[in-house]
Amino acid sequence: MKGLMPEGDTIYRTARALQKALGGRVVTRFETRLAKLASVDDDTPLAGRTVERVEARGKWCLIFFSGDLILVSHMLMSGSWHIYRFGEKWRLPKRMMRVVVTVGEVPNTFAGDEKRRFPSGMTNKEDSAGFEAVLFNAQVAEFHTARSLERSSQVPKLGPDVLSAEFSLKSGVRALQERARTHPEDEIAVVLLNQRVMAGLGNVYKSEVAFAAGVNPFRQMRTITLREMETMVEVSQRYMRANVNEAGARGEGIVTYTGPRRTTRAMDRSDRTWVYGRQGQECRRCGAAIEMRKQGVAVRSTYWCPQCQPWKAAEGQSVDAPVGRAMVVRRRKIGC
Repeated sequence: MKGLMPEGDTIYRTARALQKALGGRVVTRFETRLAKLASVDDDTPLAGRTVERVEARGKWCLIFFSGDLILVSHMLMSGSWHIYRFGEKWRLPKRMMRVVVTVGEVPNTFAGDEKRRFPSGMTNKEDSAGFEAVLFNAQVAEFHTARSLERSSQVPKLGPDVLSAEFSLKSGVRALQERARTHPEDEIAVVLLNQRVMAGLGNVYKSEVAFAAGVNPFRQMRTITLREMETMVEVSQRYMRANVNEAGARGEGIVTYTGPRRTTRAMDRSDRTWVYGRQGQECRRCGAAIEMRKQGVAVRSTYWCPQCQPWKAAEGQSVDAPVGRAMVVRRRKIGC
């Protein structure tokens, strides 16, 4: 999958596409440039194992192989999984490759049937051909067993996954309330990015969700009301579902990328977000200039409208709202 900075929706769509391409198939070749993965493959070869399923957990992608082996990957800022048919040219150079999982044609376990049956939602013979799944540029890729995954300090400690079937308004609000109780001075936009609170949201959604709820992204958790928490959780789920509920979810083949992430209903690519990436431009609701400021220890860019997202100081804080940069975007005049 390519074209988007990886967030929870990106990984969800990636896992869905990988499941369609790899699910139920036998691995015919495994290649990696990572020494730890190569060592595992030398000791317990991947070739001959079946890909049982592929899952997304927040920003993590997990490929489950038969024989209790799980490939766990995290894209960070620039990683991506690509899917190619046999013989298809890669879109990125081989030096950027980290892992290649090659699978053969889906075995016909219903020999004698006139109608071929395909696993993982496949509907035609073309989709049953062999594939190469190539992981490019990922900074994190490691093998686990079920037991070691449970002991991992990262993946099992994720908060409720916004895109999981089990996620609910109640579970999301509970996670935010618990964070407010234990870390009352945390800023809300930093909390929305914290995968141990709610898993899946990234930098785009962080700004967009806070805007939709009318919450200034620099407010401390102790100032966030229950109603504001409910709105942010509801919007988080709605926005992310809208960005994965496309062609790939309707069984129309293997889809790994379907366009820019959007939170508005506008069809124009330049109008796809409310505040993210719009520093200096007019707010779509009130006309004020959108501001941007770096935030948190990760120094991530946060965008907000100072009018639609008013400041509410916590006890001991200044009543003056945080100020960002709002350089006016000048448009070139078009002559007659």
